[in-house]
Amino acid sequence: MTPIEIPTATTAVPAPEAFTNAKDAVDRLCDLYQTATRYLCKEFSDALKNGPRGQRIRAYYPEIRITTTSFAQIDSRLSFGHVAEPGAYAATITRPDLFRHYLEQQIELLIENHKVPVIVGASDTPIPVHFAVANDQSISVPQDGAAAFTLRDIFDVPDLSTTNDDIVNGVLVTSNGDTKPLSPFTAQRVDYSLARLSHYTATDPEHFQNHVLFTNYQFYVAEFEAYARKMLADPKSGYTSFVSTGNVEITDAEAPITPVDKQPQMPTYHLKRANGSGITLVNIGVGPSNAKTATDHIAVLRPHAWLMVGHCAGLRNSQSLGDFVLAHAYLREDHVLDDDLPVWVPIPALAEVQIALENAVADVTELKDYDLKRIMRTGTVATIDNRNWELREHTGPVQRLSQSRAVALDMESATIAANGYRFRVPYGTLLCVSDKPLHGELKLPGMASDFYKSQVARHLLIGIRAMEFLRNMPLERLHSRKLRSFDETAFL
Repeated sequence: MTPIEIPTATTAVPAPEAFTNAKDAVDRLCDLYQTATRYLCKEFSDALKNGPRGQRIRAYYPEIRITTTSFAQIDSRLSFGHVAEPGAYAATITRPDLFRHYLEQQIELLIENHKVPVIVGASDTPIPVHFAVANDQSISVPQDGAAAFTLRDIFDVPDLSTTNDDIVNGVLVTSNGDTKPLSPFTAQRVDYSLARLSHYTATDPEHFQNHVLFTNYQFYVAEFEAYARKMLADPKSGYTSFVSTGNVEITDAEAPITPVDKQPQMPTYHLKRANGSGITLVNIGVGPSNAKTATDHIAVLRPHAWLMVGHCAGLRNSQSLGDFVLAHAYLREDHVLDDDLPVWVPIPALAEVQIALENAVADVTELKDYDLKRIMRTGTVATIDNRNWELREHTGPVQRLSQSRAVALDMESATIAANGYRFRVPYGTLLCVSDKPLHGELKLPGMASDFYKSQVARHLLIGIRAMEFLRNMPLERLHSRKLRSFDETAFL
């Protein structure tokens, strides 16, 4: 029996058009996206109010496409902004308003390097209605069964079979003549993460900045807010506002912030500057699962760097509580990324980030050379998935830690670094020793030394200062070839 097909209704869109100006191309992407999502929002509201009208409702993501018949003559120092070989390349685009600065940068490089126009038009990928209405606060998507009709019978819904990381994981297979990806993420994958970010952090994606600090210590949140208020009080700082959970935004250093009734899983705070050049702090809590979840979704925003500034267990008797550890290698026993990034893949230290962190420590502590080495050890950081590893039989874990030459152990750093490597986001780690379990030295309440207290207070400032150093670095130097594979997408 042949299934009955209902007709599909969609909105009219202009024919694909060639552009040689990046701003004009992004303007068209915005127009196409707004037309499509407004149409879906209107039809969805009508269906909720009056019931479906016997048609399937569909609208499509906009798309950017480029076709080149020759290899590009490009600056060999530039690791992005060009395709690897002649052919057709395309990317579906979502939220071009949110990604305008990024898109203009990437498109301008494409046009400049290949001397051909980009083509902007509608793709053949439907926009799931959930993502289309996500930014319209007057509309709520009902749970299955709450509406008088089955949602997926009328509208397109998220398709997890095609929302994946095949491109960025380097496992996407294309045949000769196929259109190749222009971007590391499809529009559906980006929309999925934007929705998850709002859920986990209780702040909207547009507040996220290009420099992201991760921590596993709540104390740093109060320190970050204090620093933010200091910056807002200084008109020369360049920072424009501070955003707390619940999207509470202040521009006045003295303005109160009402705490949200319920803290999200990963409370997030943003110290904003023009073009997203400020700093975001994410308290991921404890564990590699949270670290992976946060970085999986923040990656679609294409940040310029992320750093881990948290607490760790010191593994050397020569360390003191409050000492810093600058990771230059990682022992990965977190297991959460094994299916996406095999453990045999090395996670190298990035010289630009390492230098920024070391300079930041020297700048904040006012120590240098041999005196700096007295409070900061550079070495391997081990990351595990068992918070109570000390309670297991010691021979195996301690032997592996010794063989790896690890100087510190935590539950997040290697995950964040490995996902940075996987997503081509520059990464680094600076930890503060909070206990030494192998040597029976634990930090009990009320027993912290003055040295430990002062180090903790300076730790977040060091992370901020490192980000400020990186912010002033040319983009092409920070996003170097060390994070790029043989056959990369043109978009960063």
